[in-house]
Amino acid sequence: MSETQQESSKEQEVTEQGIDWGAELRGLLLMLLAVLGFHSLIAKPFYIPSISMMPGLLVGDRLVVSKYPYGWNWSSASFHVLPRSDWRIFGSTPEYGDVVIVVPRNRREDLIKRVVALPGDRIAVANGQIILNGKPVPQLVEPALELPVDPDQPCDEYTFPGLKARMPSGREVCELPIMRETLPNGASYLVIDHLEQTLDDMPEITVPADHVFLMGDNRDHSADSRAELYDNGLGGPVPLHDIGGRAEFITFSLDGTQTWNPLSWWSALREHRAWTTLRPRIEKTGSGRD
Repeated sequence: MSETQQESSKEQEVTEQGIDWGAELRGLLLMLLAVLGFHSLIAKPFYIPSISMMPGLLVGDRLVVSKYPYGWNWSSASFHVLPRSDWRIFGSTPEYGDVVIVVPRNRREDLIKRVVALPGDRIAVANGQIILNGKPVPQLVEPALELPVDPDQPCDEYTFPGLKARMPSGREVCELPIMRETLPNGASYLVIDHLEQTLDDMPEITVPADHVFLMGDNRDHSADSRAELYDNGLGGPVPLHDIGGRAEFITFSLDGTQTWNPLSWWSALREHRAWTTLRPRIEKTGSGRD
């Protein structure tokens, strides 16, 4: 039999046998398990849907959250398929200034906030300023941030009253009053606090063991550890077994003008946000915990 006839015979045998659907399904299942394993144990993508972490994070930012820095727990699993529990594997404590994802005690959605107090710390808030272990956390006023107005950041009058301005070029911006806050380890980041509201003041509490106190950088528009659970807040310090990872960097950011047409995605990209680190700047003046 010639070589051509042999190849034709093999092709006919494969056709007659048909597709091995069992092998195909096994391969697909293994690939799915590998993706879910990476998503649960190593890193996952995250989308910013709210303004609570402005100015560092904007609605439309896409970022990467690493799963391993604080060990693993029930909230590490993809889609939170595991029952809520207090177990931790290779557990460790976040550092001041880390941006973390947390699952509130009364629901199963991921929120993103910043660690501002650690286990054993005494924390209060007075007129919008954190008082940590009896000492005010430094807040240095910086020049207003001129944030371009777009569909995902409209700078509406209800949220940012009187802050929308038009530049000589005709471009509309939101002139955000910002301060640089620096925690005891030197972790430094920008915050917004431009309104008087109830969360500006909180009596002193002590953060329990294996808990941290979390706040959003946009202090006037963040339901965090200062807010009760019924107000969509975190209801005080959160247990470490409800923290699912640490935000690392922004991959890209869209301004809300994109449509289902892929050609619109390029023009919707915000400039200078891709690959921005989300780890806080560390000032040399940081002296650690008191």
